[in-house]
Amino acid sequence: MGKLLKLALCALLATGIGSAWAQQAARLARGKYLMEGIIACGNCHVARGEQGQPLLEKGLSGGMVFDDAAFKAVAANITPDRDTGIGKWTDAQLAKAIREGIRPDGRLIGPPMPIPFYRSISDADLAAIIAYLRAQPAVRNVVAKSQYNMPLPSAYGPPVKRVSAPAPGNKLHYGQYLATIGHCLECHTPRDDKGMLHMDLLGAGGQSFKGPWGESVSRNLTPHPSGLKDWTDAQIKTVLHQGVDRDGKGYRPPMGFDFYKNISDADLDALIAYLRSLKPQPFGGRG
Repeated sequence: MGKLLKLALCALLATGIGSAWAQQAARLARGKYLMEGIIACGNCHVARGEQGQPLLEKGLSGGMVFDDAAFKAVAANITPDRDTGIGKWTDAQLAKAIREGIRPDGRLIGPPMPIPFYRSISDADLAAIIAYLRAQPAVRNVVAKSQYNMPLPSAYGPPVKRVSAPAPGNKLHYGQYLATIGHCLECHTPRDDKGMLHMDLLGAGGQSFKGPWGESVSRNLTPHPSGLKDWTDAQIKTVLHQGVDRDGKGYRPPMGFDFYKNISDADLDALIAYLRSLKPQPFGGRG
């Protein structure tokens, strides 16, 4: 009887370990899909050379500079390096930084980190993102602190409690979720003279982005004649997967085409369905 009991306990233990391993593997796979797809954190946090070229061997060690009239922000090192990255942060501290914009020392993370959009990341997807970050190589890279010429809010809102994602089968709502956590409208919505988004002009485009590539302007994503009204779903997918418009012209950064090419067709269908549901707006809100 004792041997049978031991065998049963060993079987239960093995089953539990196998289940936990499978859950962790699934979580890591989801994190990889999000980070190397719709969320595209590497679009800002991958180390860059002088001409803006990605230095992939340095991973997510940061250093990219965003020079704006309102701030000079530097992308943080988000590798597990204990001295210059996030290696000493707990999972709870990482979650608070990503979803609420608050560092472990209490300082607020400012723009261009899209915290107002990241507040909608589901608990499960947040855990997957953290698992992915933990699995990255630790890279020592000291980056400068960001400087702001504008007042930052005391907080981006109340503490985030539980967040659930819509079911993928609900195409419209899931598409909205993807567009939100992918912060598409952070760049594709006009800003006022204080740098705040005109939320009544959601998706109308018109923001200017300067960099080593020159200057690019975000396009109108609403179903307006100056936006996506006359575009087919296939043409929109080509833009996101290949970075080429329907006339064959290549788009320039900061659009993260190297990441968006990894978005599944099903998720693109949901994303496009949501964009088609936006209120039609003239380009940049200029009626």
